[in-house]
Amino acid sequence: MNMIQVFNTFGRRLEELSVENNTIKMYVCGPTVYDYLHIGHGRTFVAFDAMSRYLRLKGYNVIRVQNITDIDDKIINKAKETNTSWEEVANTYSKDYLDNMNALKVKIDLHPRVSTHIKEILEFIQGLIDKGHAYVAPSGSVYFDVTSFPKYGELSNTKMEEWNQGEEFLKEKKHPFDFALWKAWKPGEPYWDSPWGKGRPGWHIECSTMATRYLGEQFDIHGGGMDLIFPHHENERAQSESLIGKKWVKYWIHVAFLTINGEKMSKSLKNIIPLKEALKEYGAEVLRYWFLSSHYRSSLDFNENSLQQSKSSIERLKDAVSIVKDIIKEGPKSYASDDDIKTQKEIITKISEYNEFMSNDFDTSNALAKIHELANIVFTKLQYSRDLLGASIALEGFRQFNEVFGVMDKELGEALESIDKIIDTVIEIRNTLRNKKMYDLSDQIRSALADAGIKILDSKDKSTWRFQ
Repeated sequence: MNMIQVFNTFGRRLEELSVENNTIKMYVCGPTVYDYLHIGHGRTFVAFDAMSRYLRLKGYNVIRVQNITDIDDKIINKAKETNTSWEEVANTYSKDYLDNMNALKVKIDLHPRVSTHIKEILEFIQGLIDKGHAYVAPSGSVYFDVTSFPKYGELSNTKMEEWNQGEEFLKEKKHPFDFALWKAWKPGEPYWDSPWGKGRPGWHIECSTMATRYLGEQFDIHGGGMDLIFPHHENERAQSESLIGKKWVKYWIHVAFLTINGEKMSKSLKNIIPLKEALKEYGAEVLRYWFLSSHYRSSLDFNENSLQQSKSSIERLKDAVSIVKDIIKEGPKSYASDDDIKTQKEIITKISEYNEFMSNDFDTSNALAKIHELANIVFTKLQYSRDLLGASIALEGFRQFNEVFGVMDKELGEALESIDKIIDTVIEIRNTLRNKKMYDLSDQIRSALADAGIKILDSKDKSTWRFQ
């Protein structure tokens, strides 16, 4: 298994991924459902999907939780603007979110909603009050005392003068940068009963409560867009570590912004592109490919040319897979030439380099370049040599690529139906190489199969295999 490095926003450095029991617990901040998802949301959620897929490809168990914030100021304001209930607003845009995630083939294990976790939120807040980290204001609102957490600002690398919470400054706060855990009820707003009076949760407490509820007091990865580093994730860390008294998250991961023709998306510029419209225009495969064509920590710019280029690039890869499938259907040649062996080594190298880039902070951009180099080998060499072993190894490379990118499910599904037969053939060829004392190449084949999760069991008389 490759050593995997991730860039931790906390400390801003690459760190080796180290987890317990081969299980990765991941929490990604989901949407506040007051409007349709836009392509910026799509980029973030697909980026974490690619991370999860690669981690599973490398043998990890991944548990991914992504919340739905279904009660918030923005939802209440939208309900007033449209003369509907907050529940109707939340349900309408929750459906849009879930439909888009399904269309993009984003796998999420659990979607907890804020409105169904009020009891746990109240308990979390009471715990902070009991420990002296929060206080009840005369209005019945509850605030987190930022000065009670000496490490505040470390995640976002900010100083006190930068701690503007974006909340209304109220005289009842002890400090202007304290933030609301519970907001006292105002006429016309939804509310729940609490020990401090009618009200509703603040934004930041919601994720702390649900992440801890489903992943425990300590978990591995917490992620979202870069815009969430401050104040949202800074506040989550402060209140969570204040309650549990220890480190809450091991690795903080954040996805860079998406721009539109070089400009930041904003309602004032009227350049926000709804994700559902982009899916209708370009399709899930093209969008996934385009989202992952840039490293997740690099900005990504939307323009028509980049989407069309993504579409053409996918077609090129599908053409390469089609050639590989045809070679495999033809069966083995009578011999493997020296050129065939050289080509097989080149293919194995490309697959290895793909994994090296993916293991280096999920570098999908450079990993993608290696898959296109693999396709080039298919077009310039395998297409003419018709070498079965080379084609079989290339197919495995495309499979590993698609396990992460998810843009050729149909094409590879058809090819992999006969995977048992292909693996048997590859092992038979490897045995021939061993008999000829060509141990270097036979060991490379064994290593390539191991990367694919296939373990070879050698005995005196024969070799067998099994999935790890």
